[in-house]
Amino acid sequence: MKIANIDLGEKPVLLAPMEDVTDPSFRLICREQGAAMVYTEFVSAEALVRDIASTTRKLTIDDAERPVAIQIYGRDADSMVEAARRVEEAKPDIIDINFGCPVKKVAGKGAGAGMLRDIPKMLEITRAVVDAVKIPVTVKTRLGWDCENKIITDLGPMLQDCGIAALTIHGRTRSQMYNGEADWTLIGELKNDPRMKIPVIGNGDITTPEQAAAAFERFGVDGVMIGRASFGAPWIFHDVTQYIREGHWTPLSIDQKFGLLLRQIHESIGRIDEYRGILHIRRHIAATPLFKGIPNFREHRIKLLRAETLSELSALLEEARARVAEHDLYRTKSENER
Repeated sequence: MKIANIDLGEKPVLLAPMEDVTDPSFRLICREQGAAMVYTEFVSAEALVRDIASTTRKLTIDDAERPVAIQIYGRDADSMVEAARRVEEAKPDIIDINFGCPVKKVAGKGAGAGMLRDIPKMLEITRAVVDAVKIPVTVKTRLGWDCENKIITDLGPMLQDCGIAALTIHGRTRSQMYNGEADWTLIGELKNDPRMKIPVIGNGDITTPEQAAAAFERFGVDGVMIGRASFGAPWIFHDVTQYIREGHWTPLSIDQKFGLLLRQIHESIGRIDEYRGILHIRRHIAATPLFKGIPNFREHRIKLLRAETLSELSALLEEARARVAEHDLYRTKSENER
């Protein structure tokens, strides 16, 4: 799959842009694990134009991450154009426009998925941003505002006509938020529309290598994007890409997985500070599948999520690693005895 002149290879798997998740450290780890392209946290156009420090810091990228996209959102064409020009100066490979964020503080103000209620403005902003910069511009959106207005099959060609280089679609409406199951049917229908000449990337509920491979085969998408399934599990990109390439995958060892989690913690602390760095990484600790199936682990999980110092957290993780290794050994032995 190519986005403009950026070759992402055959059947690429991409890391989705996620607020408070896709920081520089996590993006780089996911790239190392096999993600074909990564996206920054989304950047508010208005905040960027006002030079809000916390927003401008999101433009920091490392060459080791490439290809990397910076995602922007806003509800006004002028601010989006100015933001896009500033983003271009940060030298990402791609600028992505967020027309899919469903949260109230974004969509409720007409930005993100809120644009699905004002298609003329969405198209106006898209054309303006494409015309304002020299690097490729892409769009990420949803099926529609609600189940009565799933408009993506009509919207896709219109966005393409604005000059975008690729389109990513999350298989839910805004009203669904992240509830229910993602519906890939319309994503596949749009991909197979002969009018579509640009890559179509599918997103939503891909949590296993088998699901990713099935999405390519069943719906014909050019790429698959993974979001929430990467929380606390950046190795999902290793598993998925190896499975797609070879038809099987060899899981990372428990020590390797804990090593990646510890690396995230150390790099988060190094980027911010000890207390806030640990707070930032808690969603990964809470969501990681490493602890799934470990008996009587609830109390230990609570301790992990309450730890406030690196020394305390490291000790708790080492104890958790030993328990996970013991459980894995027991499970493997039991399977071999069957």
